Amino acid sequence: MHAILPALPPPAPLPASLGVLALLLRLGGNLLALGRRRRLCILTYHRVLAQPDPLLGGEIDLASFRWQMQLLAKGFTVLPLAEALQRLRQNRLPPRAVSITFDDGYRSVHTLALPVLQQLGLPATVFATTGFVEHGSMWNDRILHAVRRLPADAHDWQALGLPQELLPSAPDLRHDPDARTHLATLLDAHVKYLAPAERQRVIETLERHAGPVGQAEQANQADQDLMLDHDMLLALAQAGVEIGGHTTSHPILSRLDDAQARHEICDNKAALEAILGRRLRLFAYPNGKPGLDYDQRHVAMVRGAGYEAAFTTAGGSAGPEHDCYQIPRGRPWDRRPLMFGLRLLRWLARPGA
Repeated sequence: MHAILPALPPPAPLPASLGVLALLLRLGGNLLALGRRRRLCILTYHRVLAQPDPLLGGEIDLASFRWQMQLLAKGFTVLPLAEALQRLRQNRLPPRAVSITFDDGYRSVHTLALPVLQQLGLPATVFATTGFVEHGSMWNDRILHAVRRLPADAHDWQALGLPQELLPSAPDLRHDPDARTHLATLLDAHVKYLAPAERQRVIETLERHAGPVGQAEQANQADQDLMLDHDMLLALAQAGVEIGGHTTSHPILSRLDDAQARHEICDNKAALEAILGRRLRLFAYPNGKPGLDYDQRHVAMVRGAGYEAAFTTAGGSAGPEHDCYQIPRGRPWDRRPLMFGLRLLRWLARPGA
């Protein structure tokens, strides 16, 4: 049985201040489009949080996501990603063109983001990993779960396998109120570029330091199963959300040998196509920094897998100068409506972050 689509409450009225800002952004965006080839701004999200979380400061909460979507709906022209790419190639983009994407495949895209998108009539694309479909958490979330459980007197960071040069930066959980956030950031940055086997070793060591999962966490296992399941993927597709590929286990492709990288790309595509019963057209590189997280070998693999386009995290807007297998996207870090809107106009005005 397919997942039940979230019920749709009536759209909330746009706050007056956002309405004025949206009007100004429309006017500014229309002026930018005069006499120049129009560009496409592609926004990247990951999960949407029900409430802000200090350990996930880079992720957007539902209230902020809602006003950002309201501002996009009123101040910009939001297009389905595949259609936007076709219009870009044909030089038929409307002014203020924007597309919305989500990476990884968190189930909060279905439970929290989708109702907002549907209320406002906004299309979106989800780039999904498949190694965590149905259950479990990605490696970065395993780090967060373990850091939350670490005892306050934990201090033997060398046992976690951190390189010697990082040890002086390791925080004191006893006295620093932001220590867990600092430690999670430190571990994430270090573990991200390790080979998969070494990454697994460090995470398992951290989990042993953190101790067993408590009774409250066991009773609330649903909170630990953060990723979309089969029914949710089908429900998103049924709601008009395009599903794209994002590898099986979200590795840094440049840290794999060619056979491993090809399997990550092709097996992910085959698994998603089997779930959805349709061909995948779009792919996003994990982490997505050109020349660091992937290179031309992986561009060729993505093209050979049958994808029509692929996306980076280089920032800025997409224009006719971009290779269709290295299209930039930007992450909307701003938490104030004015700065959020101005950043999008700046991206649309010129290439580069």
